[in-house]
Amino acid sequence: MNSLVRDDVDGGDADGGGAGRYRREELAQAAGVKVRNLRYYQERGLLPPPRREGRIAWYSEDHLTRLRLISDLLGRGYTVNGIGELLHAWEEGGGLSQLLGLERAMTRDWVQEEPVTMTLAELAELFGPAATAEDTRRAARLGYVRIDGDLVTHRSRRLLEATLTLVRQGVPLTEILDAGDLVQMQAAALADRFVGLFRRHVIGPDGLEHLSAAQLDHISEAASALRPVAGEVVAAEFARAMARRVEAEVAELLGSER
Repeated sequence: MNSLVRDDVDGGDADGGGAGRYRREELAQAAGVKVRNLRYYQERGLLPPPRREGRIAWYSEDHLTRLRLISDLLGRGYTVNGIGELLHAWEEGGGLSQLLGLERAMTRDWVQEEPVTMTLAELAELFGPAATAEDTRRAARLGYVRIDGDLVTHRSRRLLEATLTLVRQGVPLTEILDAGDLVQMQAAALADRFVGLFRRHVIGPDGLEHLSAAQLDHISEAASALRPVAGEVVAAEFARAMARRVEAEVAELLGSER
């Protein structure tokens, strides 16, 4: 990897933040909610108070998990009062910790990527004339990079290295981004299919509200088992498709030489 690329990890700073430890604004961003909504949930008792160190309030992964649960329930038509009653009932019955544990098991560890941060000038030097400012803006729209002032963070070192390899082999960056756009759409369709199968056949039609502790444990175990299986299925099928396509391309090239 080019020495210009720094090893800064996205989301951290000199004062704190980072994995499992959030300031208010960081927590809101990670959960996809507005800061004022976060404050409102705290005022209504839906969200426990943060832990304070001096004048700084720190939130944890449990706060993030509960925020995501609240957002999910709101999206399914529950009112704030209804969510409060539901959370209280789950807490009284001892089921909330299992439900939150299930959310963590189902959402964590799908993405295991190392972010890479550099300046815009370093990015330009890394790619050279192969990249334009519009390419960078498009990469940001596709979610590959995040631009913050003079800094740009690529979400995945592996994807960055793969892109650089293709560029150095002469593939235009614009066409690489076209392929990335297509891959994202196809990946979203595959994810929808896997999640639909899991929802119908593992969770069942009644959702989570009325499941027993044993059933929640079963779903958590099934979610953990699904994670590597989904990746292996996609990787295996893509490898088979590539083998067939490359074989056909080689045969056509050899045929054209005769």
